[in-house]
Amino acid sequence: MKPLRIALTKGRLEKSTVELLEKIGYNCDEIKNKGRRLILSVGGGAFEVVLAKAADVITYVEHGVCDLGVVGKDTILENGTSFYELLDLGFGKCRFALAAKKGQDFYAGYNTKTIATKYPNVTRAFFDDKNMDVRIIKIEGSVELAPLVGLSDGIVDIVETGSTLKANGLEVIEWVTGISARLIANTASLKLRKKEIEDLQKKLEAVTQ
Repeated sequence: MKPLRIALTKGRLEKSTVELLEKIGYNCDEIKNKGRRLILSVGGGAFEVVLAKAADVITYVEHGVCDLGVVGKDTILENGTSFYELLDLGFGKCRFALAAKKGQDFYAGYNTKTIATKYPNVTRAFFDDKNMDVRIIKIEGSVELAPLVGLSDGIVDIVETGSTLKANGLEVIEWVTGISARLIANTASLKLRKKEIEDLQKKLEAVTQ
């Protein structure tokens, strides 16, 4: 049987996942010295790791080319649900926030508010919960710029320390939801490779509690 294949989000989550895998006894030297390779062997062939962008991790898991994935809750909320979320890994912690210009009464007035964000689905769900009609503009770069140039009344974005908001004269109006890294599984893999996946999940649970 071929080894389990895990899709990892490149960058910070990758680094924290490697630390976790080493904690439970897997040799991750190949990931650390990956060079330009994108598929790597872990623990002497115990499983394979595929390195991908966050949204692609979900795509690979949903399509079954990877059995498992490690991805941020932000990406899950924005990009899909046709997989199982198995475990909160407890790292990569930050929060979604609604922010606007400092001193502005965001909820005042009756006009439809315009919100700039990289996360239209998360934003839509947040305002739907409030029964509030908003206009959403998708931004790819620095979302903080939108209220400063008059493109939007506010933004919904990921906030870690809040220093970027502060530096640009913005403040948090309301916290939307917390985020951290999650272990996700392909639905078919969970049935076909139940024992292997559960064994790995238990080991990870033991070091994340």
